[in-house]
Amino acid sequence: MPLYYPFFDNTYLVFVLIPLLISIWASMRVNTTFKKYSQYSNSRNLSAAEVTRMILDRNGQQDVRVERVGGNLTDHYDPRSNTIRLSESVYDSTSCAAIGVAAHEAGHAAQHAKGYIPIKIRNALVPVANVASYIAIPLVLLGFIMELGGLVDIAIVLYGAVVLFSLVTLPVEFNASRRAVVTLDEYGILTEEENAAAKKVLHAAAMTYVASTLVALGSFLRILVLFGRRRD
Repeated sequence: MPLYYPFFDNTYLVFVLIPLLISIWASMRVNTTFKKYSQYSNSRNLSAAEVTRMILDRNGQQDVRVERVGGNLTDHYDPRSNTIRLSESVYDSTSCAAIGVAAHEAGHAAQHAKGYIPIKIRNALVPVANVASYIAIPLVLLGFIMELGGLVDIAIVLYGAVVLFSLVTLPVEFNASRRAVVTLDEYGILTEEENAAAKKVLHAAAMTYVASTLVALGSFLRILVLFGRRRD
């Protein structure tokens, strides 16, 4: 059988299209859920930035900075500068949705401070995953077109690193959300009803990571199936 990489065949629907549709659905759901609970302000009228600072200080992390960053839902914790960056739609917001997102990022800061093992593994994989995500698929295509099985083997290893990164990301994100919910409840920052709203936003956000993992895993399995066929 000649070495080739068909764009549309019976594996495309199962391994590519279905995960892609799930990913699109997850992305739409997190946006609609965030928008819905952005209408509900917390009873203490605290902003997301204030809550983040409060959580950090209570955890003894006074050295972690809280900054504003442009964009929508671009919130993240940067371990290199020890900074939590909250997006325009979150930073000054007093909504339950914004508070949940901010507490989640504070959860990531706590993971780094406490040496959470999965986040150490993920950080170690970042350089490899960044490079692999750009070159793995082009290498696969080139290998199939030029009938260079060795090149496809290299691409499979590289893309495997992308999949591994996605898999390790799941416990990191779920743990940060769990920390957020527990912290908001223990510190009495939100009422029980408000905490439930924040939890729904965090759950919707977590599903985007699950969907991304399915996309990466689906593409990886498709490459393995097609290359396996070639070898047969």
